[in-house]
Amino acid sequence: MPDFFPTRRELTIGEIAALTHAEPRPGIPLDRRIANIAPLDTARASDISFLDNPKYLDALAATRAGACLLAPRFQAAAPEGLAVLVAAEPYRAFVAVARALFPEALRPSSLFGASGRAASAHVHPTARVESGVTIDPLAVVGPHAEIGSGTLIAAGAVIGPHVAIGRDCAIGSGSTVQHALIGDRVIIHPGARIGQDGFGYLPSPRGHQKIPQTRRVIIQDDVEIGANVTVDRGSTRDTVIGEGTKIDNLVQIAHNVTVGRHCLIAGQVGISGSVQMGDFVMLGGKVGIADHVTIGSGASLGAQSGVMADVPAGARWIGSPAQPVRDFMKGVAALRRLARGKREGERDD
Repeated sequence: MPDFFPTRRELTIGEIAALTHAEPRPGIPLDRRIANIAPLDTARASDISFLDNPKYLDALAATRAGACLLAPRFQAAAPEGLAVLVAAEPYRAFVAVARALFPEALRPSSLFGASGRAASAHVHPTARVESGVTIDPLAVVGPHAEIGSGTLIAAGAVIGPHVAIGRDCAIGSGSTVQHALIGDRVIIHPGARIGQDGFGYLPSPRGHQKIPQTRRVIIQDDVEIGANVTVDRGSTRDTVIGEGTKIDNLVQIAHNVTVGRHCLIAGQVGISGSVQMGDFVMLGGKVGIADHVTIGSGASLGAQSGVMADVPAGARWIGSPAQPVRDFMKGVAALRRLARGKREGERDD
């Protein structure tokens, strides 16, 4: 079976302790080498695992892992001989180790494992490509496009005219980027569509007239955009994705939308035109937001919420139509009481 992410380095337990600020249990071998990550039940002597949930205490007792990051309250349950690293946040520490062992898994890579420009790539003579850019086979870079050093344009990707892409970005295979300005360290996964025209029509009894979409997409630094995401360019103002925002697969972002900094948007979310989102907003899977709605900074919307009205900053809403979580749960409880009463009444008949 192929190993798609082979280990290219190892870490000693001492190095892991320094990296994660975890406290090693006295007597463990700090020179033991760790080469991989694994769950407790399948881990081997060269693997590190973690535990922060009592549900998996049985797996901890039987694990063959070379090391385990765990919360202080579980330290006494660890078997003798297991190299225990006590961490306040075991999963966060585990992720730090995983990132150190597998940096290549953090962004798309060249399908050919190559650097430089492939012979079959098509780069317009007026495009400005800095040194250190990798352009894979069959990628297309249009006139007057600009691409910064350290950036990857993967196989079959299309970069439109006048698009600017910053440094150390990764544009996944088969994706298209048009009418867009992209910052540094941006990751766009395969199949994403950035900068196509938005869904704008003027209805009439004689048919629907298309409205010109004449603005851009602005993607700020450190944004990650999942596979098959669509981000429409603006109609009357730019569509903006703020710094550090992370977008899951299969998300639709319509024209004129502004997404704030460091937002988290889960899969199959649909954001209608001219929505304004603040910073650190969290959207669960399949959230739908009506046009011209404002979502305040720090707000959180539960999965499948249907948002028809403005959401205050810091609020937690759920349901369709979306409402504060407390109001939603009261409604659910009232409905259950009503249903129980009806069933009891039917039996009395």
